[in-house]
Amino acid sequence: MGAAGCAGHRVEARAAAAGRLAGIETSYGELRSLRDTLDITRARGLERTPNGDALEAGDRRFEDARVRIRRMVADVDSLPLRAADRRALLTMERALDTDLAGTASEPAAPDAANDRCDAGQRTPDMAIGDTAAARTLRRHVYDCFGRAASQIVVDGDTIDRLTTLARIAGAPDPAYRQRLFLALEPLWRAVNGDDGVRSPYRTLLRLTAAQGAGANPSPLERAADVGVAPATLERWLVTILDAWRAATPDSAVEPWDYYYMAAEADRRLSARIPRDSLLAVTERYYMTLGADITALGVHYDLEPRAGKDPVANTTFGSRGHAVGDRWVRAESWVFATYETGGLGNLDELVHETGHGIHLSAIHERPAYEDWPDSDPLTEAIADIPALSVYEPLWQWRFLGDSVTTAVATRAKYASIMLDIAWGLLEVRLHDHPDADPNQVWTDITSRYLHIAPHPALSWWAMRGQLIDAPGYMMNYALGAVIVTAIRERIRVVHGSFAGGDQTWYPWLSAHLLRYGLARPTRDLLREFLGGPLSADPLLRDLARMRTTARGR
Repeated sequence: MGAAGCAGHRVEARAAAAGRLAGIETSYGELRSLRDTLDITRARGLERTPNGDALEAGDRRFEDARVRIRRMVADVDSLPLRAADRRALLTMERALDTDLAGTASEPAAPDAANDRCDAGQRTPDMAIGDTAAARTLRRHVYDCFGRAASQIVVDGDTIDRLTTLARIAGAPDPAYRQRLFLALEPLWRAVNGDDGVRSPYRTLLRLTAAQGAGANPSPLERAADVGVAPATLERWLVTILDAWRAATPDSAVEPWDYYYMAAEADRRLSARIPRDSLLAVTERYYMTLGADITALGVHYDLEPRAGKDPVANTTFGSRGHAVGDRWVRAESWVFATYETGGLGNLDELVHETGHGIHLSAIHERPAYEDWPDSDPLTEAIADIPALSVYEPLWQWRFLGDSVTTAVATRAKYASIMLDIAWGLLEVRLHDHPDADPNQVWTDITSRYLHIAPHPALSWWAMRGQLIDAPGYMMNYALGAVIVTAIRERIRVVHGSFAGGDQTWYPWLSAHLLRYGLARPTRDLLREFLGGPLSADPLLRDLARMRTTARGR
């Protein structure tokens, strides 16, 4: 065969392989949407999907399709494919072997163990390397955390974790704040027992450490996708915490008083943000950014319900896909529970909705129609609009009143500093899994946040992510660095959007949101920022806490 014939054969082989891959990708996208439907049905506490299928039947259909598609992927000859198609093939192969492996439901822990959530529980002896036992223990502890988080008893009144924290933030009586704070202790003890070496959390630390470096990357290493070296990231965290330490009074405050002092903006504006206004304000704000959240398919489940996940979260309801020449956007679901209103809950709802409009903007081939490859970027993207709630200009437009720039900036960064402290806690416990988490947390918070030491209290254990997704707190910590850099860049190249901008969502979708897994985060960030990521924008923004002028 001559050179022309060989070239023609290669072209034909490439076209045939690409056509086969396109068919597999369509089936893969349908599989992901089926999984999304099953996950959402369970998260909503329902037994049947919207089309009336029982969950068990859906699980069987999902698993049959997953096995079939996995076999099809394995049979593809990748040699004739273009590089872009080979990468898409590898992306699907990895997903089928990881987050799509198994059915949508996780087997429940044995009833005898699952029903025991003793406040001072000590875990039984477990063989090092027993990953199945570690998974069962993790699910059990998270379930106990969820139960405790929904049953906080204060002065005879039963409330949930978020309501308790909201009441601490609004209570002028220090003694009542203390009672509220200490009422959270059953939640902490569900996670860390009596802080002994056999507490649930400390047992999990040892089991996870025993899996080895490959299966147990450091929270710093998990963040490498954004292009920041672990040593640089840890230095940033300490530098940011040290900047907060220097900018705040050096007298020690009790942890319950820290929450109260941080919530000055919330108290001044709370009357403007009743519970039933949270969604309405969120919808109105996004409309001014050119994002109609109803048209974008963002759905909400905000009512309390037994067994509901205690951590606010957003996930796909369906994946974006093409129908002929028409693109059908992804839909999403926001899950949260709010017993009260206030600035903090509004910020969280705007943040979760930010995830929703992000998913709606992703417009890629089925292999890439997913979250980005970096959780820190994902969390940062949701905060691009959410952090505006701490801008006085935004508050005047959407709430009809505002606090000073200094007070608003302090309110924003008080919670961010706790996230960074939690990120640093997980870094240090990863490096020293036998350390006492109470003491590590006390060392961090007393040094950098001026919080009075209470090493007998496991009050660090009020974030469910520490159990459900170890290392995830680093995504919020690094996400704060990323989002501040992105917001500063948007103001430079596109303009301010604190008061609204109808071009914001279309512009940001085209330049940042649309890519899903199509572009590596480190490349996308560097291009968008016009250079490497830096903590300097956050430090500049934090410095506004020292200002006293009223910003409107």
